[in-house]
Amino acid sequence: MANHASAEKRNRQRIKRTARNRAAKSALRTELKKARAQIVAAPADSTNTVREAIGALDMAAHKGTIPRKRASRLQGRLARALHKASKAVETRG
Repeated sequence: MANHASAEKRNRQRIKRTARNRAAKSALRTELKKARAQIVAAPADSTNTVREAIGALDMAAHKGTIPRKRASRLQGRLARALHKASKAVETRG
């Protein structure tokens, strides 16, 4: 329990920031799931979905919700999955 005014304020700030980051991370995970599902279902039509997910990753990294390198790694994995899936469609079709 906080005994000083400054400690009480830090605790209030922590609660607000935790809630904000939790909501942002949840929305980010939803975007990533949508992009991955779209890549599997229809690789040819998933470019916009992947682009939105990459934008969401950039925004989360910019705001400090997730580390920059994690955002970069996830963006690379999404791009690689999209490229691989679209190549598989080309060779089949």
